[in-house]
Amino acid sequence: MSRARTTAAPPLGPQRTTPTRPLLAADPAWSADPYADALRAGRGPLFLRRADGWLLPLDVERWCAEPDPADLEVLGRCEGAVLDVGCGPGRLVAALGAQGRRALGVDVSEAAVAHTVRRGGRALRASVFDPLPGTGRWDTALLMDGNIGIGGDPAALLHRMAGVLTAGGLLLAETVPYPDVDERVTVRVTGPHDTPGAPFPWARLGTPALLRRARACGWRAADRWSTDGRTFVALRAPSTGTAG
Repeated sequence: MSRARTTAAPPLGPQRTTPTRPLLAADPAWSADPYADALRAGRGPLFLRRADGWLLPLDVERWCAEPDPADLEVLGRCEGAVLDVGCGPGRLVAALGAQGRRALGVDVSEAAVAHTVRRGGRALRASVFDPLPGTGRWDTALLMDGNIGIGGDPAALLHRMAGVLTAGGLLLAETVPYPDVDERVTVRVTGPHDTPGAPFPWARLGTPALLRRARACGWRAADRWSTDGRTFVALRAPSTGTAG
């Protein structure tokens, strides 16, 4: 186990910002070990590590399992065609596909995409900021497992999601279950004994922070709820989508 100090914190999900175009310096941390090894094994421990040594546990076992009750509630709220951003090993994409729903996962990790496909889901190795199929026509987008943190800039991510969704489309996002959290940090992916990978930006938002940022970007709050200690927000995209 690392000597780094640990504190209790909610599990987050992986996603980074670059795949098919040249990778940013931070991105190899997600495309190579220890993240890929953890997904292949179906278990951690795996962490996001800040420069001060603070560790945020990543819930690999839950990502690789079947959808739990909190996941199923989110899936029940999905409308039409669904884009899962930062799909990881694909539990949600596979579940939607098994229901006969049109769903696509996007992740920059080759291991995550391969795992999703093995589960019977459709997935694309790409960043949400890359050109994506169906841009502007997705009815629902998912930012689960803390993926509102992608890129470390929630406003930029919300702007991009408005362009991906149809006007008035639905965004279902998982937030940090601590209301006061609102931070942008630099982290590295690490296992218990691995040398941390390259640094990359990440954000962590509680529900109030996400709602503030969403309103400033023209989104409308549709709902907020919690299930089994996890917290979620439903947002409606601006009535005039943003290309990108």
